[in-house]
Amino acid sequence: MVAIGDYNRLEIIKQVDFGVYLDSEDGEILLPTKYLPADYRVGDTLNVFIYRDSEDRIIATTLQPKAKIGEFAALEVKQTNKYGAFLDWGLEKDLFVPFNNQREAMQPGRQYVVYIYLDENSDRLVGTAKYEKYLNKEVDNLAEGEEADLLVAGFTDLGFKVIINNQYPGILYRNEVFRPLEIGEKIKGYIKKIREDQKIDVSLQKSGFAEVTDASEIVLEKLRVAGGRLHLSDNSNPDEIYAALGMSKKTFKKAIGTLYRAQKIDLQETYITLKDKA
Repeated sequence: MVAIGDYNRLEIIKQVDFGVYLDSEDGEILLPTKYLPADYRVGDTLNVFIYRDSEDRIIATTLQPKAKIGEFAALEVKQTNKYGAFLDWGLEKDLFVPFNNQREAMQPGRQYVVYIYLDENSDRLVGTAKYEKYLNKEVDNLAEGEEADLLVAGFTDLGFKVIINNQYPGILYRNEVFRPLEIGEKIKGYIKKIREDQKIDVSLQKSGFAEVTDASEIVLEKLRVAGGRLHLSDNSNPDEIYAALGMSKKTFKKAIGTLYRAQKIDLQETYITLKDKA
């Protein structure tokens, strides 16, 4: 059975004036001419994305949407009407988000994080901003300290709601973030703590010894690139440190302390220098 909202490998079985037809268990599916590779032939197998066009017909495309079925993504609203909103997801037909799938009335030009699924009643792909029920609450496959892909999904009083590895909900605390973050931004982070209630705290930096080791290497490399001197010290502003090194002031102080004890750097009041042997 063809997977609507996902990629399928299908064989070209027939050519017509307006494209080719691809073979599938659900019958022939049109791939319009404008999406055909230059060197195609009947009998070739193509990797195509399957969805419904504006006339509700199953159709194929070689365009790559910004997200597929079962995924979360931040998408911009192109237009709205009395039925809902239409979001740009990279295909000719926009992704529909009905009013009952919106947290608030969506506004053209703004981005919203949505989950894409196949509506059982209409057999159409739709999006929902009420995505929590699609997140995985079982965290057995996660471990504290491991690297993760994070999607910034919203704001809370504590900081930022994130979606971890396109599966799990997490919290990134505001006091551990040293640069602006926007809804829909994709960043690398780490699983900081899995709490007893199965809620997940994440961080943009590793914790403990691994964090200090990595930070020390970053400081050393920056020193080498800068010719042996960085105008950063214990007295530097946290924002300056993060802008230069991508780490918190606390992590920076631990790192330079480690490097100083290892006799790899010298500490001055307003700068640090690299020792020759480092």
